[in-house]
Amino acid sequence: MTHHEKHHTHDDASGATPGASAAHLVAEVEQQQARLQLTRFDNDDAFRLGILLVEMARERRLPVTVDVRRHGHVLFHVSLPGTTPDNDTWVERKSRVVDRFGAPSFLVGLRSRLKGRTFEEDSGLAVQEYAAHGGSFPLTVRDVGPVGTVTVSGLPQAEDHALVVEALEAFLDGRA
Repeated sequence: MTHHEKHHTHDDASGATPGASAAHLVAEVEQQQARLQLTRFDNDDAFRLGILLVEMARERRLPVTVDVRRHGHVLFHVSLPGTTPDNDTWVERKSRVVDRFGAPSFLVGLRSRLKGRTFEEDSGLAVQEYAAHGGSFPLTVRDVGPVGTVTVSGLPQAEDHALVVEALEAFLDGRA
C-alpha cells in the first residue's frame, strides 16, 4: 500500500473553532522551533540524527522516508519498507518550504490555514514544487540560523511533524 501524505485537519476535541485550534498549534510549533536549536551541525551530526529517526521508525514499524540536509546537500536519506518514490517527492517539496520560509513546513501550512487560505493561495507557489505539510523542520544553529532540514514523509502530516520533533528533542538531550 502506498503511504501518501495525509491532509488531516488539526481541530482539537474540545469543540474549539478551527481558527482557535490552528492558533494554538501555530503557537506550539513556534515554541518548538525556538526551543529546538543546535550548537553546531556537521555531517556526523546528520548521520546520528538520521540513524536516530530510522531506529525510532523501525521500532514502531513506520513506513517513512527520512532525509537530513545541510544547505540543500543530502547528508542522509533512507526509505523504510512501505515507502515509495512518491515519499521522495514529498521530502523535496516539504524541505523546499523550510528552506524558503525558515520555518517548519507544518507551521507554514498552519499559518495559511489561520488566515483562512490554502498555502498555495497564500504563497502563490506551485503545488508541484512546494508542500506546506508537516514533516520538515529547520536545523537551526543557535546564533547562526537555519543551516539545513530534517524531513520525514509517510505518515499523516501531524505525525510526520511529531516524529521529527521527538527525534530532535532526543538528539539534543543526548548531546547535553
